[in-house]
Amino acid sequence: MSKKLKNIYATLVVILLIMFLAPQQVLGVELPVKAESAILIDAHSGKILYEKDPHKTLPPASVTKLMTLVLAMEAIKEGKASMNDEVIASPNAASYGGSQIYLAPGEKLTLKELLLGIALASGNDASVAVAEHIAGTHEAFVDMMNKKAAELGLKNTHFVNCNGLHDPNHYTSAYDLAQIALYALRYPELRELCSVKHYRIREGTDRPFQYDNKNKLLWQYPGTDGFKTGWTNDAKYCLAATVERNGLRFVSVVMGSPEKSGHFADTKILWNWGYSQYTFKQFHKENEIITQVKVGKGQVDSVAAIPEKKVGITLPKGQDKNLTTQVTAVPILNAPVKAGQVVGHISILKDGEIIERVNLVAKDSVDKGSWWREFSKVVRGVVTG
Repeated sequence: MSKKLKNIYATLVVILLIMFLAPQQVLGVELPVKAESAILIDAHSGKILYEKDPHKTLPPASVTKLMTLVLAMEAIKEGKASMNDEVIASPNAASYGGSQIYLAPGEKLTLKELLLGIALASGNDASVAVAEHIAGTHEAFVDMMNKKAAELGLKNTHFVNCNGLHDPNHYTSAYDLAQIALYALRYPELRELCSVKHYRIREGTDRPFQYDNKNKLLWQYPGTDGFKTGWTNDAKYCLAATVERNGLRFVSVVMGSPEKSGHFADTKILWNWGYSQYTFKQFHKENEIITQVKVGKGQVDSVAAIPEKKVGITLPKGQDKNLTTQVTAVPILNAPVKAGQVVGHISILKDGEIIERVNLVAKDSVDKGSWWREFSKVVRGVVTG
C-alpha cells in the first residue's frame, strides 16, 4: 500500500471513530448539561438543535402531567368539557398524596381551578380528578394518553398513570416529551395556564390554598411561558419547557438532572446556547392576508389567502442575509371553498434557492352563489363590455 493510500486510510479511520465515539449531539456540540438526557428543538421547524441521549427511556415524574393537560385542552376544544365545568372530587382522586392541592372527597372546583392546580402546584389529586371528569375513570384516561402517544408516533413512551407517580412501567424519553410539548403549542390556553405564577382557591373558606408555580424559569428567564417540572427519587429533576424571544421559540426537555434546581440550570444552558447561535427571520404573521384568490360561481368573487403558520425561518446567526420570498397561488377556485383549504404557498429563498415553504390557505369559507347572482354577473359583463 502506498504512503498516500495509508494516509487516506488513516484519515478515514479517524473520521469514523469521531462519528461513532463522539457524544450524540447535533453538530458535535458539547454543552455542560448534567442531565442524563436532553434535547433542544426549534419550535417553528421542529428541527433538533442539540441532543444528548434523547431516546433513552426514563421515568418522567410529574412532566407526565403535560400530556394530561394536552388531553384536557383537546376535550375543551372538541366541546366535551368546559373551563367552567363543576368537577366533584371523588374519594379516589382525593386519596392521592405527594404534590397535591388537598382535595376533599365531594369537594367542588371548576375544571379551570383543577387545571391550574396541575400546571402550577403539580397536584397529583387534581390530575386524577381531571382524568375522571374527562374519561370517566383514571384507567380510561390513561388509555387515552397512550393512544395519543401512538398518534404522535412516540416509540419510547408508556403511561401507567396521569400524574407521574413512579412505576417501572411508566416511562418516556426526552425526544418523546419534546414531541408532546410541540403538540401542546397548538393550545395557547395551555401556555396561559402554565405561565401563571400564583393562584388562590377556596377564598372565603377555612381552607384557602395558594398554588405557586414550580417552574422557576418564569421568574429567572424572560420569555418562558411553559410547561412542566417533575421530580421523584428515581426520575431525579426533569423539565419540559418553552421560551420565545424575538420570534425564536425553543422547546427543550431535560431528564434526570442529578442536583436540586439542576433541571433549571441545564435548561438555561440549552437556551443560552440556542439564542447565541440562532436567529429567526420573520416575513409574515400567521393570519396576515397575503393575496386575494378569485372564486368562481361563489357568493363572493374572491377569498383572502393567509399563511397556515407564520412565515419565517430559523438560521444560524450570520446566515440570515440574501433572503427573499415568492408567492404562488392558484388563479381561480370554484365554489364551494372551505376555510383552511390550501390555495398556494409562500417560498422563502436564499440566493435564489428555496429553503422553506409555507402553505397559503383560504381565510374564509365560500358557498356556491345563486343562479341569479351568476346571471346578474353575466348581464353586467355584457353591459359593461
